[in-house]
Amino acid sequence: MGSDASPWHATVLTIFPEMFPGPLGHSLAGRALANGTWRLDTVNIRDYAKDRHRSVDDEPFGGGAGMVMRPDVVDAAIRANRGVGPLVYMTPRGRLLDQPLARELAAGPGVTVLCGRFEGVDQRVLEANGAVEVSLGDFVLSGGELPALVLLDAAVRLLPGVVGKEESLAEESFEWGLLEYPHYTRPASWVGREVPEVLLSGHHEKIRAWRQRQAEEITRLRRPDLWARHVAAKLDSEGSEP
Repeated sequence: MGSDASPWHATVLTIFPEMFPGPLGHSLAGRALANGTWRLDTVNIRDYAKDRHRSVDDEPFGGGAGMVMRPDVVDAAIRANRGVGPLVYMTPRGRLLDQPLARELAAGPGVTVLCGRFEGVDQRVLEANGAVEVSLGDFVLSGGELPALVLLDAAVRLLPGVVGKEESLAEESFEWGLLEYPHYTRPASWVGREVPEVLLSGHHEKIRAWRQRQAEEITRLRRPDLWARHVAAKLDSEGSEP
């Protein structure tokens, strides 16, 4: 994991380096970037093109719409700039970005992120460089830059000292396989809506139990896939049916 001597290091390969740090230059991630908790380098893939037009793409073999990013250009950019940690390629066909993956990346020395454009990147360069394909979900965006920003934010906020209270991280959605419970603050009464009485009781064990029940119920109703995994994991830990 990054330290004062060796900050967590992100390298982003893209044809739009001006999109970075973008939102990562603000709030928690921005402060951590400014104080050296993590480092961000951007690489313009076009700098490795071989023609005067700085072309990075060509027509796909086999025909079809769109263009494909050339393996020779992308490979040159990777080999000249590959940083620490895994090489991640953002693509809808990859493994889903989830909290365990964010924790895995944050625990390492950093990550190199390849942002595709057009129809994507030639498969051969991904295989040659051992790229890990990662997706935000079942939808298509114009390129890999926005997913890269999300991936980096998810990892950076887990670095030591980025989020003020460590217990805040422990209670977030997905940390225990459940969605997070509802939150309330002042005023206690607002346009006829009251804060749940238990949260005003000062009884910490009752509050903890209420939040647990809320998290379980919300997960059961909204994310049956997560709920099924949570129940299976609980049964495994108990070693028997409830």
